[in-house]
Amino acid sequence: MFFILSKVLLIFILPFTWVVAFLLAALIVKKPLLKRRFFITSAALLFIFSNPFLFNRFANSWDIKPVPLTKPVYSCAIVLGGFSGGDANGNGFFNGSADRFIQGLKLITTGKVSHILISGGNGFLMPGVFRESAWVKTQLQQLKVPDSCIIVEDKSRNTIENAAFSKVLLAQKHLSPPYLLVTSAFHMRRSLGIFEKQKTEVIPYPCNFLVSKADFSLDEFIPSSEPLYRWEFYIKEVVGTAVNYFK
Repeated sequence: MFFILSKVLLIFILPFTWVVAFLLAALIVKKPLLKRRFFITSAALLFIFSNPFLFNRFANSWDIKPVPLTKPVYSCAIVLGGFSGGDANGNGFFNGSADRFIQGLKLITTGKVSHILISGGNGFLMPGVFRESAWVKTQLQQLKVPDSCIIVEDKSRNTIENAAFSKVLLAQKHLSPPYLLVTSAFHMRRSLGIFEKQKTEVIPYPCNFLVSKADFSLDEFIPSSEPLYRWEFYIKEVVGTAVNYFK
C-alpha cells in the first residue's frame, strides 16, 4: 500500500502541479482580490522554480559529496537501479541516470571492489516483463565482467526494498561491510538514511551530479525550464527523506 500511495501522491508535490493549480484557481474564481492573489502566487512559484541560481544553491547544499576511499579493495559496490528502462518486450535501454552504471562498472573493472550488486526490479505500478538488474547483468557480461562478480537483485520496486533485499543477498554471499553505495548525488541523502535503518554499513559513492560546482554566474538569474524539471527530483527526495525519518 505504501508503494502505491507513494506513486499516486507524487504528482501532488511537483512544482509544475502547484503552478498550474494556482493558475487554474485564478481562472475559475470570481472574486477579483482572490483571482489576483492566485495569479501572483502562480507567477511567484514559476519564478522561484525556474530560477537556476536558487536551484543550484539548493542542489549543492543537498547533494552528498564524495568520501575518500581508504581501503584498497571493498567487498561490493551496491548500484541502485533507476538508470535504465525497458519496452513491452523486455528490451532495455539506458536513461539520463546511466552514470550510476558507468561508475559501478569503473569500480569493478579497476579492482576497487570485488563484487558489484545491481539492485532494481521494476518500479512501475503496472510492471511489465522488464527487470532492470537482470538486463544490466547482460550489459556487464558484454563488457567482460565475470559472472562470479555480479550479484542480481531483481525484485525491489523502490529504495526501501533496494536496501532490504540487498542486505539479504550480501549476507548470503558472506560479503563483509562497508559497501560502496552508488547512486545519483540527489538521491544519496535519502538512500543513506534508508540503508542506515536497515543497519547496512555503506560508504556514499555519489555520481550523476545535476549541477556543477562552478562559481557564481550572472546567467544563473535567467529563468529556464530546466530547473523547473530538475526540482522534481529534489522535492521528491526531500519529502521521501522526511517520511523515512518519521516512519
